[in-house]
Amino acid sequence: MTYCIPFSQISIKDVPRVGGKNASLGEMVRELTPMGIRIPDGFAVTADAFRLFLSANDLEPKLSTLLDALNTTTLENLPEVGEGCRQILRNATLPREITDEVTAFYHRMGQDVSVAVRSSATAEDLPTASFAGQHESYLDVQGIDDVLAAIHRCYVSLYNDRAIKYRIDNHFNHLDVALSAGVQLMVRSDVGSAGVAFTLDPETGFRNVVYITSTWGQGEAIVQGAVTPDEWYLFKPAIGTSYRSVIRRRIGAKETSAPSQQHEHSITEQDAETLGVWCMAIERHYGCPMDVEFAKDGITGELFVVQARPETIHATATTLVDRVYALKTTAKPLCTGTAVGRAVATGRVRIITSLADAPRVEQGDVIVADTTNPDWNALLRKASCIVTNKGGRTSHASIVARELGIHAVVGTGTATSVLHDNQVVTVSCVGGDEGHVYDGALEWDVTEVSLEQGVETTVQPMFILADPDKAMQLAAYPSAGVGLMRMEFAITNTIRIHPMALVQYDTLPESNDKQAIAALTRGYADKTAYFVDKLSEAIAMVAAAFHPKDVIVRMSDFKTNEYASLIGGSMFEPHEENPMLGFRGASRYYHPSYREGFGLECEAIRVVRDVMGLTNVKVMIPFCRTVDEGQRVLDVMQSYGLQRGVNGLEVYVMAEIPSNVILAAQFAEIFDGFSIGSNDLTQLTLGIDRDSSIVSDLFDERNAAVTSMLSTVISKAKAANRKIGLCGQAPSDHPEFAQFLVQQGIDSISFTPDALLQGIRNIRAAEQK
Repeated sequence: MTYCIPFSQISIKDVPRVGGKNASLGEMVRELTPMGIRIPDGFAVTADAFRLFLSANDLEPKLSTLLDALNTTTLENLPEVGEGCRQILRNATLPREITDEVTAFYHRMGQDVSVAVRSSATAEDLPTASFAGQHESYLDVQGIDDVLAAIHRCYVSLYNDRAIKYRIDNHFNHLDVALSAGVQLMVRSDVGSAGVAFTLDPETGFRNVVYITSTWGQGEAIVQGAVTPDEWYLFKPAIGTSYRSVIRRRIGAKETSAPSQQHEHSITEQDAETLGVWCMAIERHYGCPMDVEFAKDGITGELFVVQARPETIHATATTLVDRVYALKTTAKPLCTGTAVGRAVATGRVRIITSLADAPRVEQGDVIVADTTNPDWNALLRKASCIVTNKGGRTSHASIVARELGIHAVVGTGTATSVLHDNQVVTVSCVGGDEGHVYDGALEWDVTEVSLEQGVETTVQPMFILADPDKAMQLAAYPSAGVGLMRMEFAITNTIRIHPMALVQYDTLPESNDKQAIAALTRGYADKTAYFVDKLSEAIAMVAAAFHPKDVIVRMSDFKTNEYASLIGGSMFEPHEENPMLGFRGASRYYHPSYREGFGLECEAIRVVRDVMGLTNVKVMIPFCRTVDEGQRVLDVMQSYGLQRGVNGLEVYVMAEIPSNVILAAQFAEIFDGFSIGSNDLTQLTLGIDRDSSIVSDLFDERNAAVTSMLSTVISKAKAANRKIGLCGQAPSDHPEFAQFLVQQGIDSISFTPDALLQGIRNIRAAEQK
């Protein structure tokens, strides 16, 4: 009998002989290597070899006796039974038939080459069972003696406590499960980098991206959650084209790396693009979303795929219902990290340092740890949520949280030091990309919403969107796209620096602000490139999520007091008594004091449209007081590479000033469409400061003067064959206002995410009258 098979002779049909992991490796070597995907070669030691190991040492009766004594209800004696089984396997020896064949196959790979030895289990009664993460793998194994020892240790790992419990939970007979060991050429990622890629977004299940995490050194650090990795998002339709597919990059803390490496990306953008091409090919071959592990050899610089398996959390999801949480607090969080899931929970903190802490864990506890590991799976099932110091979206804590249907905040850096045992906390993952931990039991609302597309409406429902991190979640909702993307959120929360402080960085006086700018823009010789990169990536995340639907991006509309609050902003902003009616919107874009800052905004849009190919992005100009001012803005945009009509670029104008309504026909000659800003138009029509509580009761979009303005601008837009929409809360709050807009023939109405579904219902009801 043959006990070793080269990967090149293995296909996915060989799962019963070599287990799922090795069958997948063989399938990739056979089918994907010809496509140019590099996969380290090797061989599998078959499940038959393991069965020979058991029979030659007469192990089954001994294992059976021990396992019969296991209390499968409480598992209270699992540690003793598991260790007894492992000791039985350790004391056994590999038969000569196996050692001779492994030796021959290993020597064919080269002289004492370094290899990875991986466990790949299979079951006789269900050969398709995955057993993912239950057994051990050993990296950088060199020399035949060590290879044989690693294979033996893989056999022993079949009786890890977690593997025994897994089989009980999944109703497998222990002795029906066999283990195949894969021996694969080692990629020198220990002096290079490695990571994990998903062919969908692991948080939302959004299918149109490839998500990559990477770190310096071996990939185990990511899977184990020992580091907060770098992140990359790639837009699938752009992969393999002339467009740049990378739409977002983030540098992680990479805590185990050298300080000099922690502020550098662990793979290059070209590496990410290559991985995107490979991941797409792997997904096409298997016909389902995939979880792909890769490694980059630090000596040769070559990339390799080392494992691939089907993604199981989102790939099989069929739910069309979403639970939307809204936390009622303005409190400052105790710690912040990466959000996994989109829920809120309150519970008592249980700080866990090892499996010995398991008896202290009660149902509903908030488990807090530096990192988690697979041995903790049983105790994690009791958790309401998980909080860790380290880790990213592909760490063990994140993966287990998704499998258990709970949420997690990972990579906080400080959780175990700022939280303490028995402390009641509220853990929230409703802030998009960020998760927060708050002191005490806070209140929140939760609503269940149906995501079924329902009956189409003539008036298009669209989103008002600020946070790009929520885009992929919201893309599942029934909408016609984004009618208003506010770029201010990205500038305030991600960029944080006044654009003119970046333009004039070299001449800034030495100050705390200049030091803060230097820290945030570390790695950027050209400080303005930092602004363009961060803003273009924020816009691209939204444009990719909703592609090919329209995403209308409003150029910045801060007031001078808001610009001044950005880092370095106080040096460039005048003091105004009434910023609401002052130096804002279009008037800034051509003014010498901000024109170059507007140029950075234009360049970010140009990158998204022309470099990334996301031409579903349209541009909108806010607070444009005169037609002449509008033309001056268009001229400035053209000077910065954004010309209306070129590459399909459409430029809209906000209709929020009475002059926009009165001169709508003239504005329509130079702009492609209108978006009514109902809040500003109402306050300027009625002469009301919308922020004044004294006269707030007079602020009403349904006032006859306001509706007259709305009716006029809609009719003028239609007469000029220009699209017109409205952004505001009123159509969702007041069904009669939605009915008025529908009767006037408006093209679209944009709502905040929490108001969209009610808004659609109001539109539908109005159209049916």
